[in-house]
Amino acid sequence: QSHLVESGGGSVQVGGSLRLSCAGTDSQYSTYCMGWFRQAPGKEREGVAAIEQNGDVTYADSVKGRFTISKDNTKRTAFLDMHDLKPEDTATYYCAAGPVRPCYAGSPYLARSHWGQGTQVTVSS
Repeated sequence: QSHLVESGGGSVQVGGSLRLSCAGTDSQYSTYCMGWFRQAPGKEREGVAAIEQNGDVTYADSVKGRFTISKDNTKRTAFLDMHDLKPEDTATYYCAAGPVRPCYAGSPYLARSHWGQGTQVTVSS
Protein backbone atom coordinates (compact mmCIF):
# COMPACT_ATOMS: atom_id res chain seq x y z
CA GLN A 1 0.00 0.00 0.00
CA SER A 2 1.52 3.29 -1.08
CA HIS A 3 1.71 6.09 1.38
CA LEU A 4 3.66 9.12 2.56
CA VAL A 5 6.18 9.09 5.38
CA GLU A 6 6.94 12.34 7.16
CA SER A 7 9.96 13.21 9.23
CA GLY A 8 11.42 16.28 10.85
CA GLY A 9 9.62 18.74 13.02
CA GLY A 10 10.23 19.35 16.69
CA SER A 11 10.53 22.26 19.08
CA VAL A 12 12.49 25.42 18.45
CA GLN A 13 12.66 28.95 19.76
CA VAL A 14 11.45 31.97 17.88
CA GLY A 15 13.67 32.68 14.91
CA GLY A 16 14.84 29.10 14.64
CA SER A 17 14.72 26.75 11.68
CA LEU A 18 13.42 23.28 10.97
CA ARG A 19 13.23 20.98 7.98
CA LEU A 20 10.34 18.66 7.21
CA SER A 21 10.61 15.75 4.79
CA CYS A 22 7.91 13.78 3.06
CA ALA A 23 8.80 10.61 1.20
CA GLY A 24 6.44 8.73 -1.10
CA THR A 25 6.78 4.98 -1.04
CA ASP A 26 5.92 4.45 -4.73
CA SER A 27 7.40 5.86 -7.92
CA GLN A 28 4.11 7.57 -8.76
CA TYR A 29 4.89 10.23 -6.18
CA SER A 30 7.70 11.57 -8.35
CA THR A 31 5.04 12.88 -10.75
CA TYR A 32 2.61 14.20 -8.15
CA CYS A 33 1.87 17.61 -6.78
CA MET A 34 3.21 17.61 -3.22
CA GLY A 35 2.66 20.04 -0.42
CA TRP A 36 2.04 20.74 3.22
CA PHE A 37 -0.97 21.73 5.24
CA ARG A 38 -0.92 22.69 8.88
CA GLN A 39 -3.48 22.82 11.62
CA ALA A 40 -3.26 24.34 15.05
CA PRO A 41 -5.75 23.65 17.85
CA GLY A 42 -8.86 25.75 17.39
CA LYS A 43 -7.78 27.03 13.99
CA GLU A 44 -8.74 26.15 10.46
CA ARG A 45 -6.44 24.03 8.35
CA GLU A 46 -4.08 26.12 6.24
CA GLY A 47 -2.33 25.19 3.04
CA VAL A 48 1.29 26.17 3.55
CA ALA A 49 3.15 25.33 0.34
CA ALA A 50 2.96 23.17 -2.75
CA ILE A 51 5.32 22.08 -5.52
CA GLU A 52 4.63 20.80 -8.98
CA GLN A 53 6.56 18.03 -10.67
CA ASN A 54 8.25 20.70 -12.82
CA GLY A 55 9.32 22.61 -9.73
CA ASP A 56 6.74 25.40 -9.77
CA VAL A 57 6.00 26.43 -6.18
CA THR A 58 3.34 28.39 -4.34
CA TYR A 59 3.12 29.54 -0.73
CA ALA A 60 0.63 30.88 1.72
CA ASP A 61 1.15 34.58 2.33
CA SER A 62 1.85 33.83 5.98
CA VAL A 63 5.03 31.91 5.16
CA LYS A 64 6.34 33.64 2.03
CA GLY A 65 9.97 34.57 2.37
CA ARG A 66 10.45 32.25 5.36
CA PHE A 67 9.55 28.78 4.07
CA THR A 68 10.95 27.01 1.03
CA ILE A 69 9.52 23.88 -0.52
CA SER A 70 11.61 21.67 -2.76
CA LYS A 71 11.38 18.22 -4.25
CA ASP A 72 13.75 15.46 -5.22
CA ASN A 73 11.83 13.50 -7.84
CA THR A 74 14.42 10.74 -7.95
CA LYS A 75 13.79 10.09 -4.27
CA ARG A 76 10.06 10.85 -4.41
CA THR A 77 10.67 13.22 -1.52
CA ALA A 78 9.59 16.77 -0.80
CA PHE A 79 11.19 19.08 1.73
CA LEU A 80 9.90 22.07 3.61
CA ASP A 81 12.64 24.30 4.98
CA MET A 82 11.27 26.66 7.59
CA HIS A 83 13.23 29.68 8.77
CA ASP A 84 12.55 32.60 11.08
CA LEU A 85 9.91 30.55 12.81
CA LYS A 86 7.25 32.33 14.82
CA PRO A 87 4.92 31.14 17.58
CA GLU A 88 2.04 31.29 15.11
CA ASP A 89 3.78 28.61 13.05
CA THR A 90 3.11 26.14 15.84
CA ALA A 91 0.88 23.41 14.43
CA THR A 92 0.72 19.86 13.23
CA TYR A 93 2.08 19.77 9.70
CA TYR A 94 0.71 17.27 7.20
CA CYS A 95 2.26 16.36 3.90
CA ALA A 96 -0.10 15.72 1.01
CA ALA A 97 0.47 14.43 -2.51
CA GLY A 98 -1.61 13.51 -5.51
CA PRO A 99 -2.15 13.84 -9.27
CA VAL A 100 -3.59 17.31 -8.76
CA ARG A 101 -3.88 20.03 -11.37
CA PRO A 102 -3.52 22.87 -10.82
CA CYS A 103 -1.08 22.36 -7.99
CA TYR A 104 -1.04 25.19 -5.45
CA ALA A 105 -0.81 25.78 -1.74
CA GLY A 106 -4.12 25.08 -0.10
CA SER A 107 -5.62 23.31 -3.07
CA PRO A 108 -8.79 21.53 -1.90
CA TYR A 109 -8.00 18.74 -4.35
CA LEU A 110 -4.57 18.29 -2.81
CA ALA A 111 -6.27 18.23 0.57
CA ARG A 112 -8.32 15.24 -0.60
CA SER A 113 -5.28 13.32 -1.86
CA HIS A 114 -2.81 11.11 0.00
CA TRP A 115 -1.73 12.32 3.44
CA GLY A 116 1.23 11.71 5.68
CA GLN A 117 0.93 10.91 9.37
CA GLY A 118 1.62 14.48 10.47
CA THR A 119 4.45 15.96 12.48
CA GLN A 120 4.37 18.51 15.28
CA VAL A 121 6.17 21.84 15.04
CA THR A 122 6.32 23.92 18.19
CA VAL A 123 7.82 27.40 18.30
CA SER A 124 8.32 28.94 21.72
CA SER A 125 9.17 32.52 22.62
